[in-house]
Amino acid sequence: MCPAVLGVRRLAWCIVDETAVYPAHWEADVVLSDGATAHLRPIAPGDADRLVQFYARVSDRSKYYRFFAPYPTLTRRDIERFTNVDHTDRVALILLVGNDMIAVGRYERISRAEAEVSFLVEDEHQGRGVGSVLLEHLAQAARERGVRRFVADILPANHKMITVFADAGYTVDNSYEDGVVHVEFEIAPTGSSLEVMAAREHRAEARSIERLLTPRSVAVIGASRWREKIGQTLVRNLVLGGFTGPIYAVNREATAITGLPAYKSVRDVPGEVDLALVAVPADAVAEVVLDCAAKGVRGLVVVSSGFAETGEPVGRARQGELVRLARAHGMRIVGPNCLGIVNTDPAYSLNASLATTLPPAGRVGFFAQSGALGSAILGDGAARGLGVSTFVSAGNRADVSGNDLLQYWRDDPATEVVLLYLESLGNPRKFSRLSRAVAEAKPVVAVKSGRSTQGVPLGHTVRAIEAPSEALDAMFRQSGVILVDTIPEMFDVAQVLAHQPLPTGRTVAVMGNSGALCLLAADAAVSAGLDVYGDPVGFGAGASADDYRKALRSFVDEPAVSSVLVVYAPAVDAPGDDDVAAALSEVAAAAGKPVVTTFQGRRGVRGPGSVPSYPSPEEAARALGHATAYAEWRRRSHGKVPRLENRDPAAASRLVRGVLASSPGGPGADGVELGPDVLRELLATYGVDLLPMVPVATVEAALAALGELGGDVVLKATSPRLRHRPDLAAVWRNIDTDDEMRDAWATMTRTLTDPAEAGFVVQPMAPGGVPVAVRAWEDPLFGPVVSFGVSGVASELLGDRSYRIPPLTDRDAAEMVREVKAAALLMGYQGGIMADLGAVEDLVHRMSRLVDDVPEIRSIELDPVLAAESGLAVVNGSATVAAPAARQDWYTRRLP
Repeated sequence: MCPAVLGVRRLAWCIVDETAVYPAHWEADVVLSDGATAHLRPIAPGDADRLVQFYARVSDRSKYYRFFAPYPTLTRRDIERFTNVDHTDRVALILLVGNDMIAVGRYERISRAEAEVSFLVEDEHQGRGVGSVLLEHLAQAARERGVRRFVADILPANHKMITVFADAGYTVDNSYEDGVVHVEFEIAPTGSSLEVMAAREHRAEARSIERLLTPRSVAVIGASRWREKIGQTLVRNLVLGGFTGPIYAVNREATAITGLPAYKSVRDVPGEVDLALVAVPADAVAEVVLDCAAKGVRGLVVVSSGFAETGEPVGRARQGELVRLARAHGMRIVGPNCLGIVNTDPAYSLNASLATTLPPAGRVGFFAQSGALGSAILGDGAARGLGVSTFVSAGNRADVSGNDLLQYWRDDPATEVVLLYLESLGNPRKFSRLSRAVAEAKPVVAVKSGRSTQGVPLGHTVRAIEAPSEALDAMFRQSGVILVDTIPEMFDVAQVLAHQPLPTGRTVAVMGNSGALCLLAADAAVSAGLDVYGDPVGFGAGASADDYRKALRSFVDEPAVSSVLVVYAPAVDAPGDDDVAAALSEVAAAAGKPVVTTFQGRRGVRGPGSVPSYPSPEEAARALGHATAYAEWRRRSHGKVPRLENRDPAAASRLVRGVLASSPGGPGADGVELGPDVLRELLATYGVDLLPMVPVATVEAALAALGELGGDVVLKATSPRLRHRPDLAAVWRNIDTDDEMRDAWATMTRTLTDPAEAGFVVQPMAPGGVPVAVRAWEDPLFGPVVSFGVSGVASELLGDRSYRIPPLTDRDAAEMVREVKAAALLMGYQGGIMADLGAVEDLVHRMSRLVDDVPEIRSIELDPVLAAESGLAVVNGSATVAAPAARQDWYTRRLP
């Protein structure tokens, strides 16, 4: 470590370790506050010329703020020092747009746990959130290197830098001395700093999508004169859709296309271009991206195929290069291999897609990953009359994803319902956080393909998932997302949510002109989780429109009724369905309660009041059931993440890292399994007591353990193969004397075979209770996952476990413990004990926080835990630790 290292006002020289390993995992694409992108990475010796050019563009005032003195140029020694760092005690991160450096942030360690931090941002790029992004990433790098505190000296006139520190969410201590503001703060993530980061991420990513969906001008690159070509389709859809801005056709050969002048390159377009639609062969896309960058284009929609969806290495490499080039030059990408984007706002009337049939303007935002299914999906929505605000088809989802659209739709006043057709989840942890924030304000309905197989299309580059499909479903429920099985069902639910108020309760009234259909509707309502009000009201096949009007009004006026399901079956000499639909719409428009109908064989919305209609009572009831369950989720408190006493994440991290560092030859692919004593010590850092366990391989060792523990012990086998064998006695309880131990040893070794294989331990007797199991692990895709179940072979066979994604609120933990089918065993079933559910929930919280805080924990299992009437006893446990994989939703903002 260099003594008296670089401060804000001083320069120093020290020998640089040229063998320092470049930390490639610090590289990141980031979104700035204006929605544009940039590339962040550690500085390297090869950046010398880039640093000189950057410094030449910085104003004298910014240089003075940085060095506290006039510093017009950098010396050769400065350049060498600034570009040669050890990535440990001296760290520098630079931000690039294209090939140009626009900012640099660095820290220099001044003690074991403290470092001095400084920034320099090119004047043209100040005010774009550059400083806050650099601070986040520098803090994360510093934490990895053991730094716990940042300090800085700032001139009072440097208001922008003072604001960066003040608004970061850390607890900042300021002092003023000798005309300088001295700043100090701990860089451990806090609730406040994480909230600040999430809010900045939300604003930036929402802005980046807004730039795509609200262009003032559009260029079609690869526009064609031939009607069957996609370039021609894009131009035609833009023109026929009534796009309000200029449309530019780009074609190397043509002079005019569909009445529009054509340009050889987007660089030749006379006006500004906000959005480029790219429909050229895949091998020509990279050149187009560079042309767009030179033109100042803000976003790209790449409908071209020939990328990762081919499954070929060339296609995957081509897609990676496309994303790298676009982000490096400040642009987001929809696609490649996508259908396009739509914005029905009359201010734009943008149909930048290959879809010729569009739904009308409306209140539904729709994201679909599939380009192939996109047209059919939009056609289905149009046939139902379901209005769309915006639509995005992401194709291979190389850049823009459903998470980005959630950021945008969260605050979009034109969107009241969000629909998601998902083929893969690139970052489920972030999806869980974002979808929950959206669902608290507006409903989110999702179809996830491949839930059973966990398969994804070839074009989607995602990590493998090890969590079961039940964990994925639980994540959707935890987030308030309405998860449905099919695309038609998604539209069924959307019809209710887009056109009717949310139910205020679960009670539904059933009425109609067919007694048989009313009974079917009532059965369907019960199956959908609803309570039927009284008996279904059937008033005969000859019922008039006025009969429907009066009956519906009576149910609407009934306080005990929360929603109404109306059945209509056409009959001879009966009024036309249009008259009935008009009567229902008239009453429903002022009802304040949801009304759904089944006009046999009809799907869509009926009448001027937009009452949803379904071909069958089952579909109507199912859609209403989903809307009711969502309304209940939204009304209730979702709880808060509790503060846990006796939790020491720093001690847990030190312990685990010490185990990994001392592992002979380093941890293998399967990690390092913790011994009983180390596991007990690890659990103690989170306030969890594991009963002592003494491994014993001989009867003599068992007798010694009995003496050590003072009697009243158990002898048990810990081998997973034996523990849940109902035909074998793997535990011998209430051992108090040497003779009892010898007897237990003789019997169990005779029954369970070799003692070494059985993994015998001696342990103090635990109080009685219901055995439960808590497991937590690091999933390659999800990150940390926690599960709960009643311990035993029956739960294992039936898969009776609940799952959640940390962090857990108190509501999450309470629901998790109670939703397993065997939960009744914890609540006095058939005269059993009433277990201390509060203690069980507390244990679930502690295990979820442990794996969330310490990513080196690959897996941990406490089984069994005996839940007594008061408190609990953790009887057995196991854990494996390994070098941590980089989490996708960590303490820095970055694009995947």
